[in-house]
Amino acid sequence: MSPAIIPILAFVLIFIIACPASAIDNDTARGFVMKTIKVDGKALNYVVYVPRLYNPSKPMPTIIFLNGKGECGTDGLKQCFHFGNAIMLDSGKWPFLVLFPQKQDSESLWEDEEPMVMAIYRQAQKDYNIDKSRLYLTGLSQGGHGTWAIAARNPDLFAAIAPVCGWADKQIAEKVVKLPIWTFHGDQDQAVDVERSREMEKWISAAGGNCKLTIYPGVGHNSWDNAYRNEGLGDWFLQHKK
Repeated sequence: MSPAIIPILAFVLIFIIACPASAIDNDTARGFVMKTIKVDGKALNYVVYVPRLYNPSKPMPTIIFLNGKGECGTDGLKQCFHFGNAIMLDSGKWPFLVLFPQKQDSESLWEDEEPMVMAIYRQAQKDYNIDKSRLYLTGLSQGGHGTWAIAARNPDLFAAIAPVCGWADKQIAEKVVKLPIWTFHGDQDQAVDVERSREMEKWISAAGGNCKLTIYPGVGHNSWDNAYRNEGLGDWFLQHKK
């Protein structure tokens, strides 16, 4: 775990444990709220980030975030580390509900967990007032691949996607070609070669789509800090609506 994450994690834990319903309304907790859902009879933990500006009477833009290999598990919390870190550093950049499913098996792929992701989204629609025309998907590393793969299976569900240091193939590229896409990668990435994102941009462009690609010179696998903290990705998401 990165040392920079430790104080943020402590703050997140405080929010999960101690954030009751706010003064804005008496029913909806704010902050990082831990929840449990049953999928195929198995109880799974996940987190929903509820910003303080959330108003249950108004539909809210929503992001689904898919974690990387290092955040897999069953604790229901580690998946919040990286993106949650960025949110806590500047929550004003992220006026969204954020759904944080957690992939349990670090050796599986996110497309194998699609039923769990969709179940959490359906439950969130019951629990919160989600703007279904402004649903976005992002993730890093294995979650970057998952962003490509799950968007390809549900191209009409999302208003825009942002895979970070992910990978996919030409067949997937052709299935997401109509989506607004912004993808990120470090050119010194030793875990997922930057050429995997360059290939996706090339295939999508050749099929008539538009894939914005940001490459960070001298950056290794951790391109997510730049992507989530420095690029105005939240504002970019909000420019796109189904």
